[in-house]
Amino acid sequence: MMTKSIEAKPRPVARNRRVAGMDPDKRRQILDGAHAVFNAQGFDAASMSEIAAAAGVSKGTLYVYFADKEHLFVALIEREREAQKQGVYAALSDDPDLGHALASFGEGLVRLLCGDFAISAHRIVIGVAERMPDLGREFYERGPKQGAHRLSQFLADKVKQGLLQIDDPYLAAVQFIDLCQSTMLRPRLLNAQREPPSEKEIRRVVASAVAMFLAGYGTKALRGPTP
Repeated sequence: MMTKSIEAKPRPVARNRRVAGMDPDKRRQILDGAHAVFNAQGFDAASMSEIAAAAGVSKGTLYVYFADKEHLFVALIEREREAQKQGVYAALSDDPDLGHALASFGEGLVRLLCGDFAISAHRIVIGVAERMPDLGREFYERGPKQGAHRLSQFLADKVKQGLLQIDDPYLAAVQFIDLCQSTMLRPRLLNAQREPPSEKEIRRVVASAVAMFLAGYGTKALRGPTP
């Protein structure tokens, strides 16, 4: 007598069920809670328990999404950056006028860097970077280094077009960024200036940075014919 083999059928998986740690709404909820706690207490004083409570989730759920406080903090910074930096980078592709493009980029960058969240994040990272070098390195690579790299690509294209004469586009990008933020970022970081700089001041400083940058790197093709 032959016995029929019975194959186990796989259980159907609900289509709307998400893999643990992949629900974007839950992730957003956690990051919102973390934002409130970090702003109120700083990085060191904040605990995962308090973040879980502020987010309205259990600690178990919190650890499914983020292994530790450091990874949570980096994710929060990245979210805030992504929400703002696309507009900053857009200036490098939307405006065909080189001077205007640099000015728009510089102004947007200064608004981003001197805003309350960015200043708070900088202070926290500086305070913990010595004992948590990985956190400092990740903050730098995803922020300042990435921004300089993006600008360097734009500058390299302008070199190919004959508008700029630059041997090291990355170095030139860092120089331009430093010129733009020169008188505004440090006072904010050290709380010598409690409010973000005014739009008038941002435009004034960035216009000076653009003029100095183009005077040093601009070609005759950029300046046009001499009258």
